[in-house]
Amino acid sequence: MFLDNLLTFIALGFRHILPLGLDHILFIAALSLAAKSWRRLLLEATAFTGAHTASLALAASGLIRPPETLTEALIALSVVAMGLDAARLRPSSGPRLALIFAFGLVHGLGFASVIAGYLEGGDFLTGLIGFNLGVELGQIVVIGAVLILTFSLRAGLATAGRSEAYGSFVIRPLALLIALAGVTQLLMRTVWGP
Repeated sequence: MFLDNLLTFIALGFRHILPLGLDHILFIAALSLAAKSWRRLLLEATAFTGAHTASLALAASGLIRPPETLTEALIALSVVAMGLDAARLRPSSGPRLALIFAFGLVHGLGFASVIAGYLEGGDFLTGLIGFNLGVELGQIVVIGAVLILTFSLRAGLATAGRSEAYGSFVIRPLALLIALAGVTQLLMRTVWGP
C-alpha cells in the first residue's frame, strides 16, 4: 500500500513537469541555459528545490493559502525574469541565487494547487514526498535535455570554427524565446484572463 501510494504520487509529480508543466519546464530550461558550471547549476537547482519543497509542504497542508491567480501570474513572471537573466550571458551571481530561491517558493505554491486535492484523506507525508520526488525526476530530465542540446550545439559550432558564436547564436535566442513564452503566459493569466 505504501509503495503503491508513493509510486502514484511520483508519477503525478513527474507528469506535472513532463508534459503538463510548461512554465516549470521553461524556468528550469532558463536556469540550465544560464549555468556557468556544473557546480553552479547544482547549487541553483538545489536552492530552487529546497524552496519549492518548503512552500509546497506549507500550502498543501493548508498552513498558507495564497490566491491561485496571483501564484500563477508570479510563476509566469519568474519565467520571464529567468529567461531575461539567461539572455544577458553574464547572469548575476549573488542576487540570482536569492531570486531563484524566491521563485522556488512561488513554484511550490503552484505545485500545491495540483496536489492538494489528492492529499485529502490520504497519507499526507507519503503523497508529499512522492510528488516532490516526481517533480525532481522531471526537472532532472529537463536539465539533461537542455544540457544535451546546448552541448551538441556548442560542439557543432566548435567543429565549424565558430565557438565564439555560442552565446550570441544559441544561448541568447533560446533564453529570449523562454522570456517571450513567459510574457505570453503572464498575459494569458492576467490581461487575457483564464
